[in-house]
Amino acid sequence: MIALYIILAALAVVIAVLLARAAAFRPKKEEPVTAAQEQFDREKAIRDLQALIRCKTVSYRDRALEDGAEFDKLYALLPELFPNVYKACPLVQLNDRSLLFLWKGRSTQKPSVLMAHYDVVPVNEDQWEKPAFDAVIEDGVLWGRGTLDTKGTFLGVLEAADNLIAQGFVPANDLYLAFAGNEEISGDGAPAIVRWFKQQGIRPEFVLDEGGAVVEGVFPGVAQPCAVVGIAEKGPMDVTFTLNSTGGHASTPPPHTSVGLLARAVQRVEDHPFPFQLTAPAAQMFDTLGRRSTFLYRLIFANLWCFKPALNLLCKKSGGELNALVRTTVAFTQMQGSAASNVLPPNAWVGANLRLMGTETVESAKAYLEKTIADDRICVDVVEGMNPSPISRTDGEPWQRLRTAIRATWDGVVVTPYMMLACSDSRHYGEISDHVYRFSAMALSKQERGMIHANNERVPLATVEKTIAFYQRLIRTC
Repeated sequence: MIALYIILAALAVVIAVLLARAAAFRPKKEEPVTAAQEQFDREKAIRDLQALIRCKTVSYRDRALEDGAEFDKLYALLPELFPNVYKACPLVQLNDRSLLFLWKGRSTQKPSVLMAHYDVVPVNEDQWEKPAFDAVIEDGVLWGRGTLDTKGTFLGVLEAADNLIAQGFVPANDLYLAFAGNEEISGDGAPAIVRWFKQQGIRPEFVLDEGGAVVEGVFPGVAQPCAVVGIAEKGPMDVTFTLNSTGGHASTPPPHTSVGLLARAVQRVEDHPFPFQLTAPAAQMFDTLGRRSTFLYRLIFANLWCFKPALNLLCKKSGGELNALVRTTVAFTQMQGSAASNVLPPNAWVGANLRLMGTETVESAKAYLEKTIADDRICVDVVEGMNPSPISRTDGEPWQRLRTAIRATWDGVVVTPYMMLACSDSRHYGEISDHVYRFSAMALSKQERGMIHANNERVPLATVEKTIAFYQRLIRTC
């Protein structure tokens, strides 16, 4: 009986601690941010974006499919649209797709880099409601490929710089405007710029590229709009599972065909996902947004030491973005067997795309897949892969400058770090900077986020105007 009392007392203490921690898990106090209205020619800015959209800068891995004249059209257009940038900022063109402008500041000690890419993914015109490259404006919305990814931010950076130069503004430190024209195909545009920085011995104090956005309804129990800023990104990796056999006629199949064995391997991987990892980006996001959630979620996120197994199980079952924040993911996307229904394939394979995170590497992920499959007949081959990016710091002035510019532009927004699940050119900058951030400077609904790389990509004009205002505020702090 005494033992039971001891157990009940201990349980009561644990429950009390859990509840007390949840009650104290409240948002940290923040100083209010005030900002003056940013001045710029809004009609000109929209016309400029229309002109950029009308350049069909579609990138392909096979350069023979590209229309080089459309890229040349954009290059010829830029000095007309942004004459002050071209007058004040020398251009270094490292290859045919790298544009690097240097806006000299009063000091060279803490240079900053603002990034975007001007190439876009292909379109299927038949499935668009408006022509993808006509830049049609209807009901306050601009339609066109690249409006969101990322000619909108490309315009935002250049328009803001051009306006501030016209006003006589000089940044405190050197500011580089870095643009690539082959990001969508993981081309050499951004890597060439990073190599140039390394050759010049330049370590940027601050780097900002595409990535997160101002979003709503992405975190359980949080009603406020959230500006999610990527402080790291997962590593992309493509693999194939291949099984070779003698083939044969389908009328006399073996007990397990190549396709059947591959299907079993796929199921084993999906039934045994990679281990749960609570990395710094996810932990900081849970800490920031968990404090603003309902009491039940505050109870969980204030006591992850206790509820981590439950969170792991929840993420496994739900999949999606929450699961992708806490583990390396595997998505099977391709398969190939026989060319005929009555022929056993002599060669069958499935392909998967992985997104590595935390301590995972290309080598360790390959080993995990082989161990999970547990079938020596299946060959696991890495097609290509890159380890996760370094995690950027959020404890210094660069992060605070970014937070302030965001809060000054979007009223009532909560700024939080997060792990970017997709890939961007910014991953290359981890070699030369500890402060590489990913934020696309737009407030995007779930529907709008779904338009990226999809049909009917479009952006409200009011969103474009806020993007420019944000960059002007940010540049004033560089």
